[in-house]
This record gives sequence, C-alpha cells and structure tokens, in this order.
Amino acid sequence: MTDSTPVPSPGAIRGDLTLRRPRPSDHPRLQEALADWWGGLGGEAGALQRQLLVPRLFLQHFAGTSFLVERPDRALHAFLIGFLSQTDPRTAYIHFVGVCPDGKRDGVGRALYERFFALAGEAGRSQVRCITSPNNRDSLAYHARMGFRLEPGDRDDDGVPVQTDYDGPGLDRVSFVREL
Repeated sequence: MTDSTPVPSPGAIRGDLTLRRPRPSDHPRLQEALADWWGGLGGEAGALQRQLLVPRLFLQHFAGTSFLVERPDRALHAFLIGFLSQTDPRTAYIHFVGVCPDGKRDGVGRALYERFFALAGEAGRSQVRCITSPNNRDSLAYHARMGFRLEPGDRDDDGVPVQTDYDGPGLDRVSFVREL
C-alpha cells in the first residue's frame, strides 16, 4: 500500500475480491491455509494445532456469522470464523482469522473484523472475545490495534498476561475482549 492508495471505508473489501459466507466445501482450502499461511509458526505441530481448531462443523453451523474472501481466480485470500455465544447473550466470539501472507496490510483483516463487529452489534451483543497464542506476537499487536484489551492471566510472559493450559496441557493462550 502506498501513500496515494485510498484507505478503504470501514468494512470495505477491495473491489477485485469477493466476500461470501463459507461453505463445507471450502474446508480443504481452509485446512491448507492453516498449514501454510503462518510461516512455519510452531512447525508441523503448530500447523496441525491450527488445522484442528477449524473443523468442518464451523462451516456447517457458523457460516452465518463467518466470512470468506476470494481473489478473482477463486484462490482463498482471507477468512474469519466467528459465532454468537450460546451461553452469554452479551458476547460474540471470533474463533479464527487468517489473511494470506501477500494480502497482509491491504485492509482485508480489518474489514472482516469490522463486519463481524457490526454483525455482533446488530444481534444485540456488546462485546467480542478472542484468544491467541502467547508466541504469536503479530496477533498480539494486531488485536491491540483493533481495540481489544488483554484479559488477566495466571502468569506474565514479557508483559503479556498468559492463561496457562487454556486449551489443554501446554496450550497456553492470551485472551482478549473488545467492547462494542
């Protein structure tokens, strides 16, 4: 993006990209992206963890609160998997977001978040929650820029509050919340 490139309006997706709801048939492409787009973060074990976090059921049961972005050649460009909490009527939850490496900084991630915030607000939700891995520093910085605040953890890792074993033994997470 250059200085002369116009900044997209909130929730705007570049005109050459297509925004739609994900379908179960998109699952293989999402699985491939989850293995490839994170630049080897966590090695093979990290890729498998990411893949296991997005089973097909999310595309079957939460498609109405999730988004997928494709390029003109139908290649996957970005996605957001989110849902409205069934337990807490105030809360919406962003489960997983990915933007292809060459699509970072083009505003599509922000646009997906803003669309989800709007969807959650329209559904009467007042907050959005999400988590990330403590070693994913890009994600930590991104969520701070998006207006999320860190929630307390049971330990501190270089100034980051970490919840030990949040997703099981050895699967520590950082938790965020953003008021709408």
